[in-house]
Amino acid sequence: MRQARALPLSRRGLLTAGGALGLGALVTACGDNGGSGSGGDGGGSWSFTDDRKKKISLDGRPQHIVAYIAAAAALYDFGIEKQITGVFGPTTLKNGKPDVQAGDFPVDRATSLGNTWGQFNVEKYASLSPDLLITNMYNPGALFYIPDDSKKKILQLAPSAAINTGRVSMLEPIKRYAALAEALGADPKAKKVTDAKARFEKATETLRKTVKSHKIKVMACSASADLFYVSNPKISADLIYFSELGVDFVVPEKPDKGGYFESLSWENADKYDADVLFLDNRTATLQPGALTSKPTWSKLAAVKAGQITPWSSEPRFSYAGAAPLVESLTKAIQDAKKLS
Repeated sequence: MRQARALPLSRRGLLTAGGALGLGALVTACGDNGGSGSGGDGGGSWSFTDDRKKKISLDGRPQHIVAYIAAAAALYDFGIEKQITGVFGPTTLKNGKPDVQAGDFPVDRATSLGNTWGQFNVEKYASLSPDLLITNMYNPGALFYIPDDSKKKILQLAPSAAINTGRVSMLEPIKRYAALAEALGADPKAKKVTDAKARFEKATETLRKTVKSHKIKVMACSASADLFYVSNPKISADLIYFSELGVDFVVPEKPDKGGYFESLSWENADKYDADVLFLDNRTATLQPGALTSKPTWSKLAAVKAGQITPWSSEPRFSYAGAAPLVESLTKAIQDAKKLS
């Protein structure tokens, strides 16, 4: 029988919310990280314990998976290429091309249940006969991008699995997605996976060495029409990991509720000094070309120096997804000049 009980997450549409529990328990006799399966596709019993410490048990390996787009992209990187039949979240742009959060996932192969915050077509979801729903978890026990007004109906249709992506170092959700992919039938020793891991490990060592010789202050930030957000490197998974490697981030003094960022009016956007702006590149946020009318934006030292680099603030939790992010930040720090 399918089992699913969860409390989906309600959060601000612009930036990720906070909160996290410890990693889920290990549940298999083989000793993998939280999942088990047997037989071929759909054969034998299958179970997985997610990061709510909730055990999902099915009669066979899931063959019809619906996932938040970033989760789908991470699983695809780890070798899950056919089982994901539906996605939700920012998948395509207005011109039909893949959203940055889709990564390498072939968006034309899956049914979209909704492309923006609050959209989730329950009827279309039911028509896919889902075996499993997968998403990220930024708050304890909450499922990301599942609308509050329809969560009860959604969670009655299939079990849900949540991977913790808040208040933990980025390596943790990467490992958990790797474990989930393996439980779903992916080969962890596949060349594309091992090559991606090698690239990631090389990139992290390069960043570690770079920050020792380049004393650069970085501000992770995001922009909207009304507010400028300074992100907290003690909360976001990727920023935690980059900090562990030695990156010197601006730490906001008065984070908003949830702890992920401090929101500033544009009049106060110059509250903090930084040599490099690590600017949120999601489609819901404003990019440099749209910020020229903001006087304080143009006055920021990093803006004047042209030291702005894109930040994927909702990273793809896979080695293939993370490696380019590390490389991009490394290059920005290598190329930057000290401004203060």
